[in-house]
Amino acid sequence: MELLKTDIGRLRIIGFLEGVSFILLVGVGMPLKYYGGYIHATQDLGMAHGVLFILYIIAVFPAMKTYKWSWAITFFVLLASVFPLGTFIAEYKFFNKYS
Repeated sequence: MELLKTDIGRLRIIGFLEGVSFILLVGVGMPLKYYGGYIHATQDLGMAHGVLFILYIIAVFPAMKTYKWSWAITFFVLLASVFPLGTFIAEYKFFNKYS
């Protein structure tokens, strides 16, 4: 895969997976836990989301250095990982400019 060869490519992949995992956690895991009685749904999805969240944070810094992002852009990109759909917004506003 060509995307895995660049810092921004790795960040884009991790960001996409982190965003999807967040949607699955809130949209699937929580209803399964609270309405379906599957108490481990949020634990399983939450663990995957947590790992992807940490990988996203780690992946931001090599991209910041490579593409000479300002601290303001870096802050926005990091902040995007905290909000629902934030990584998809970061993809649209920043990441696709470098591919």
